[in-house]
Amino acid sequence: MVRALILMVAFVAMVVFSIFLAQVTLTPSPASADLIHANLTPGNSLRSYAEDYTFLAGLKQAGGNLLLGFPFGLLLPVLVARRMRLLRVVGLTAVVMVLVELAQGSVVEGRAFDIDDVILNTSGALLAYLLLGRRIGRRYHRLADTPEDQVAARPAPAAPEQAKPAPAKPAPAPDKKPPAAGEGRLSGLRERFRRGGGDRTGTRAERAGSAPPP
Repeated sequence: MVRALILMVAFVAMVVFSIFLAQVTLTPSPASADLIHANLTPGNSLRSYAEDYTFLAGLKQAGGNLLLGFPFGLLLPVLVARRMRLLRVVGLTAVVMVLVELAQGSVVEGRAFDIDDVILNTSGALLAYLLLGRRIGRRYHRLADTPEDQVAARPAPAAPEQAKPAPAKPAPAPDKKPPAAGEGRLSGLRERFRRGGGDRTGTRAERAGSAPPP
Protein backbone atom coordinates (compact mmCIF):
# COMPACT_ATOMS: atom_id res chain seq x y z
CA MET A 1 0.00 0.00 0.00
CA VAL A 2 2.80 2.41 0.84
CA ARG A 3 4.55 1.65 -2.42
CA ALA A 4 1.34 2.16 -4.42
CA LEU A 5 0.65 5.45 -2.64
CA ILE A 6 4.15 6.76 -3.37
CA LEU A 7 3.82 5.73 -7.01
CA MET A 8 0.48 7.51 -7.35
CA VAL A 9 1.84 10.69 -5.74
CA ALA A 10 4.86 10.66 -8.05
CA PHE A 11 2.67 10.15 -11.11
CA VAL A 12 0.31 13.00 -10.15
CA ALA A 13 3.28 15.24 -9.44
CA MET A 14 4.73 14.44 -12.87
CA VAL A 15 1.42 15.30 -14.54
CA VAL A 16 1.23 18.61 -12.70
CA PHE A 17 4.81 19.38 -13.61
CA SER A 18 4.14 18.55 -17.27
CA ILE A 19 1.28 21.05 -17.33
CA PHE A 20 3.49 23.68 -15.75
CA LEU A 21 6.30 22.88 -18.20
CA ALA A 22 3.93 23.29 -21.13
CA GLN A 23 2.70 26.66 -19.88
CA VAL A 24 6.24 27.92 -19.36
CA THR A 25 7.77 26.68 -22.61
CA LEU A 26 4.90 26.53 -25.11
CA THR A 27 3.21 29.87 -24.42
CA PRO A 28 3.56 32.16 -27.46
CA SER A 29 5.58 35.35 -27.09
CA PRO A 30 4.87 37.62 -30.10
CA ALA A 31 6.96 40.45 -28.67
CA SER A 32 10.11 38.30 -28.92
CA ALA A 33 9.53 37.09 -32.47
CA ASP A 34 12.17 39.41 -33.95
CA LEU A 35 14.72 38.83 -31.16
CA ILE A 36 14.70 35.06 -30.81
CA HIS A 37 16.60 32.81 -33.21
CA ALA A 38 17.45 29.12 -33.21
CA ASN A 39 20.69 27.96 -31.65
CA LEU A 40 22.20 24.63 -32.70
CA THR A 41 25.72 25.26 -31.37
CA PRO A 42 26.28 24.32 -27.72
CA GLY A 43 27.52 27.26 -25.68
CA ASN A 44 26.29 30.15 -27.86
CA SER A 45 23.35 31.05 -25.64
CA LEU A 46 25.42 30.65 -22.47
CA ARG A 47 28.00 33.03 -23.90
CA SER A 48 25.25 35.47 -24.77
CA TYR A 49 23.92 35.30 -21.19
CA ALA A 50 27.36 36.23 -19.88
CA GLU A 51 28.16 38.99 -22.40
CA ASP A 52 24.90 40.59 -23.50
CA TYR A 53 22.72 40.19 -20.40
CA THR A 54 23.05 41.73 -16.99
CA PHE A 55 24.14 39.45 -14.18
CA LEU A 56 20.62 39.03 -12.80
CA ALA A 57 19.07 38.54 -16.23
CA GLY A 58 21.68 35.96 -17.25
CA LEU A 59 21.31 34.18 -13.90
CA LYS A 60 17.55 34.09 -14.36
CA GLN A 61 17.81 32.57 -17.82
CA ALA A 62 20.43 29.95 -17.00
CA GLY A 63 19.18 29.21 -13.48
CA GLY A 64 15.57 28.94 -14.65
CA ASN A 65 16.45 26.31 -17.26
CA LEU A 66 18.55 24.46 -14.69
CA LEU A 67 15.74 24.40 -12.12
CA LEU A 68 13.27 23.33 -14.79
CA GLY A 69 15.02 19.97 -14.95
CA PHE A 70 14.98 19.33 -11.19
CA PRO A 71 11.56 17.60 -11.09
CA PHE A 72 12.79 15.03 -13.60
CA GLY A 73 15.64 14.06 -11.29
CA LEU A 74 13.31 13.74 -8.29
CA LEU A 75 10.26 11.99 -9.82
CA LEU A 76 11.67 9.76 -12.54
CA PRO A 77 13.70 7.57 -10.12
CA VAL A 78 10.35 6.41 -8.71
CA LEU A 79 8.66 5.89 -12.09
CA VAL A 80 11.46 4.15 -14.01
CA ALA A 81 12.95 0.71 -13.43
CA ARG A 82 15.80 0.22 -11.02
CA ARG A 83 18.22 -1.08 -13.65
CA MET A 84 20.39 1.67 -15.19
CA ARG A 85 18.31 4.28 -13.37
CA LEU A 86 20.77 7.13 -13.87
CA LEU A 87 20.93 6.61 -17.64
CA ARG A 88 17.15 6.35 -17.83
CA VAL A 89 16.65 9.60 -15.93
CA VAL A 90 19.16 11.53 -18.02
CA GLY A 91 17.98 9.99 -21.31
CA LEU A 92 14.27 10.61 -20.70
CA THR A 93 14.91 14.19 -19.61
CA ALA A 94 16.98 14.88 -22.71
CA VAL A 95 14.34 13.34 -25.02
CA VAL A 96 11.45 15.28 -23.44
CA MET A 97 13.30 18.58 -23.56
CA VAL A 98 14.37 18.05 -27.18
CA LEU A 99 10.71 17.48 -28.11
CA VAL A 100 9.74 20.63 -26.22
CA GLU A 101 12.40 22.67 -27.98
CA LEU A 102 11.34 21.29 -31.37
CA ALA A 103 7.75 22.29 -30.62
CA GLN A 104 8.92 25.76 -29.63
CA GLY A 105 10.85 26.22 -32.84
CA SER A 106 8.17 24.90 -35.16
CA VAL A 107 4.71 25.87 -33.86
CA VAL A 108 5.13 28.41 -31.03
CA GLU A 109 5.40 32.04 -32.05
CA GLY A 110 8.26 34.01 -30.51
CA ARG A 111 10.22 30.93 -29.40
CA ALA A 112 12.99 28.95 -31.07
CA PHE A 113 14.95 25.75 -30.64
CA ASP A 114 17.96 26.18 -28.33
CA ILE A 115 20.34 23.32 -27.64
CA ASP A 116 21.71 25.10 -24.58
CA ASP A 117 18.28 24.91 -22.96
CA VAL A 118 18.31 21.14 -23.43
CA ILE A 119 21.77 20.95 -21.87
CA LEU A 120 20.75 23.06 -18.89
CA ASN A 121 17.51 21.13 -18.32
CA THR A 122 19.31 17.78 -18.47
CA SER A 123 22.06 19.04 -16.16
CA GLY A 124 19.43 20.13 -13.65
CA ALA A 125 17.84 16.67 -13.72
CA LEU A 126 21.22 15.03 -13.21
CA LEU A 127 22.07 17.35 -10.32
CA ALA A 128 18.73 16.72 -8.61
CA TYR A 129 19.17 12.97 -9.05
CA LEU A 130 22.63 12.98 -7.49
CA LEU A 131 21.54 15.17 -4.57
CA LEU A 132 18.23 13.56 -3.63
CA GLY A 133 16.57 11.53 -6.38
CA ARG A 134 18.90 8.57 -6.03
CA ARG A 135 17.97 8.15 -2.36
CA ILE A 136 14.26 8.52 -3.10
CA GLY A 137 14.36 5.85 -5.80
CA ARG A 138 16.44 3.48 -3.69
CA ARG A 139 14.09 3.66 -0.71
CA TYR A 140 11.01 3.33 -2.90
CA HIS A 141 12.25 0.18 -4.65
CA ARG A 142 13.33 -1.35 -1.33
CA LEU A 143 9.67 -1.40 -0.27
CA ALA A 144 8.99 -4.06 -2.91
CA ASP A 145 11.90 -6.28 -1.87
CA THR A 146 11.17 -9.38 0.18
CA PRO A 147 13.32 -10.15 3.23
CA GLU A 148 15.15 -12.75 1.13
CA ASP A 149 15.95 -10.14 -1.53
CA GLN A 150 17.23 -7.72 1.09
CA VAL A 151 19.49 -10.38 2.57
CA ALA A 152 20.77 -11.32 -0.89
CA ALA A 153 21.50 -7.66 -1.71
CA ARG A 154 23.73 -7.27 1.31
CA PRO A 155 27.44 -7.78 0.70
CA ALA A 156 28.78 -11.10 1.94
CA PRO A 157 30.94 -10.82 5.08
CA ALA A 158 34.64 -11.13 4.51
CA ALA A 159 36.09 -14.51 5.44
CA PRO A 160 38.34 -14.37 8.52
CA GLU A 161 42.00 -14.73 7.83
CA GLN A 162 43.37 -18.11 8.81
CA ALA A 163 46.28 -18.03 11.22
CA LYS A 164 49.47 -19.25 9.63
CA PRO A 165 51.05 -22.22 11.44
CA ALA A 166 54.23 -21.43 13.30
CA PRO A 167 57.35 -22.90 11.65
CA ALA A 168 58.56 -26.08 13.33
CA LYS A 169 61.74 -25.62 15.31
CA PRO A 170 64.59 -27.95 14.28
CA ALA A 171 65.56 -30.58 16.84
CA PRO A 172 68.78 -29.77 18.70
CA ALA A 173 71.79 -31.69 17.49
CA PRO A 174 73.16 -34.15 20.06
CA ASP A 175 76.43 -33.18 21.73
CA LYS A 176 78.03 -36.61 21.36
CA LYS A 177 77.28 -39.45 19.05
CA PRO A 178 75.91 -42.37 21.06
CA PRO A 179 77.96 -45.57 20.76
CA ALA A 180 76.78 -48.37 18.59
CA ALA A 181 74.76 -51.14 20.15
CA GLY A 182 77.50 -53.85 19.91
CA GLU A 183 80.58 -51.66 20.24
CA GLY A 184 80.81 -51.89 24.08
CA ARG A 185 80.32 -55.66 24.06
CA LEU A 186 83.04 -56.12 21.41
CA SER A 187 85.54 -54.10 23.46
CA GLY A 188 84.85 -56.28 26.49
CA LEU A 189 85.42 -59.45 24.52
CA ARG A 190 88.72 -58.14 23.19
CA GLU A 191 89.89 -57.32 26.72
CA ARG A 192 88.94 -60.76 27.99
CA PHE A 193 90.66 -62.44 25.06
CA ARG A 194 93.86 -60.49 25.72
CA ARG A 195 93.89 -61.43 29.39
CA GLY A 196 93.00 -65.03 28.73
CA GLY A 197 95.72 -65.40 26.13
CA GLY A 198 98.45 -64.27 28.65
CA ASP A 199 97.30 -66.73 31.30
CA ARG A 200 97.51 -69.59 28.86
CA THR A 201 101.06 -68.65 27.83
CA GLY A 202 102.31 -68.62 31.44
CA THR A 203 100.63 -71.89 32.19
CA ARG A 204 102.39 -73.57 29.27
CA ALA A 205 105.82 -72.27 30.43
CA GLU A 206 105.29 -73.53 33.92
CA ARG A 207 104.25 -76.82 32.56
CA ALA A 208 107.32 -77.00 30.36
CA GLY A 209 109.72 -76.24 33.26
CA SER A 210 108.19 -78.60 35.69
CA ALA A 211 107.89 -81.45 33.31
CA PRO A 212 110.43 -84.25 33.99
CA PRO A 213 113.06 -84.88 31.37
CA PRO A 214 112.47 -87.85 29.08
